[in-house]
Amino acid sequence: MTQSKISDIINKQQIFFNSGITKDIPFRIQQLKVLKEAITKNEYEILKAVNSEMKKPLVEAYISEVGLLFNEIDYAIRNLKSWVKPKRVRTPIVHFLASSYIYSEPFGVVLIIGPWNYPFQLIISPLIGAIAAGNCSIMKPSETTSSSSKEISNIIKENFEGDYISVIEGGVETSKILLSMKFDYIFFTGNSRVGKIVMEAASKNLTPVTLELGGKCPCIVDRDVNIEYTAKRIVWGKFFNAGQTCVAPDYLLVDKIIEKELLDGIKKYVLEFYGDEPSRSPDYARIINKKQFNRLSGLLKEGEIIVGGNVNANNLYIAPTVIDNISLNDKIMEDEILGPILPVIECEDLTDAISIVNERPKPLALYFFSKDKRKQERVLRETSSGGVCINDTIVHLSTISLPFGGVGNSGMGNYHGKASFDTFSHKKSILRKSFLFDINVRYPPYEGKLKLLKRFF
Repeated sequence: MTQSKISDIINKQQIFFNSGITKDIPFRIQQLKVLKEAITKNEYEILKAVNSEMKKPLVEAYISEVGLLFNEIDYAIRNLKSWVKPKRVRTPIVHFLASSYIYSEPFGVVLIIGPWNYPFQLIISPLIGAIAAGNCSIMKPSETTSSSSKEISNIIKENFEGDYISVIEGGVETSKILLSMKFDYIFFTGNSRVGKIVMEAASKNLTPVTLELGGKCPCIVDRDVNIEYTAKRIVWGKFFNAGQTCVAPDYLLVDKIIEKELLDGIKKYVLEFYGDEPSRSPDYARIINKKQFNRLSGLLKEGEIIVGGNVNANNLYIAPTVIDNISLNDKIMEDEILGPILPVIECEDLTDAISIVNERPKPLALYFFSKDKRKQERVLRETSSGGVCINDTIVHLSTISLPFGGVGNSGMGNYHGKASFDTFSHKKSILRKSFLFDINVRYPPYEGKLKLLKRFF
């Protein structure tokens, strides 16, 4: 799409927003209902699109692409009226006969840029927050997942006016044009390299941003665990969507005392979940494209493969793979893996594991398996990450009352539930003063008033 056409869409949305229609609460609720109905009506086409791109199993596709969205929409509809109410806050005595409030108001026209690994859910989820907060939205799906992009475009065109919500498809050049435009807010999900580009572009217009990035999410396993449940939950969280999940466990830090037992458990559950030949399993996805396949295949050259390792370039298949005897200096430990390869590092104790985590950029998620609550508190206290899940993997992001987002290199800002509404809302501070009384001590001349003013403050 040309720059002039994109500019025209933005201008029309700005006019629509200025009309005040989107600030109407019944209008917002109605649009959320329309969105839910549209997803329900097109559920088959949505699941078909994501399956055509990554051979994502039906259950995984429903859970991660559709089911989570229904929860988000219902939660927003149920709570929106309370979210938008002005919040009264304490007023200092120095402002006698005044009241203070916080109003939530929409930013205006927002840009939402989605990724390829969960192409439908990760662009519609922030849209829910944008609608709930009263904004107009322009969406840019990933060009990598063209089928999902087309499906998103069709759904939006069929159910919403372009002056309110629009989808702009295209590649890198389209993204560059969009980022050169003036928006009131930008929400980006992707990797940190592109995140820096988005933030730099936004800074030229002083546009606020939320960056949902990734990173190497560590999974620390203490000696005091239930091995069976730990192994099962790690295998599920790591190989869900063939590891192409931004919060998937990226590497294991395992206490040396239970390492062998844990790896035996992981082998057991890889076999139980996906069979002797995972390439034939209907429950195992494929790599998104040749570029990512080649990148991931290159990570199989280090360490000792104890599970998997098989690849097939013709159908973009990489087996669920676990690699032991990995060094912290190996290439696989440099960047986020975002694929079905799990490196294992043996640790002397919890202190050793925490030290390894803290030497690296702050991750989007951290996982810790241990029965010891004192150790759990220690990990929470001594590490920093976007979120933490104790004794499980990836499920924390489906808890709608928990804000989801990164810190440091893994991003800034958060969303899900009320956090989505807050992200797309400007918090306007209001002080309302009465005409019934006035305190003259603040007015000139000031002579003799300092002592009294000090008492007020």
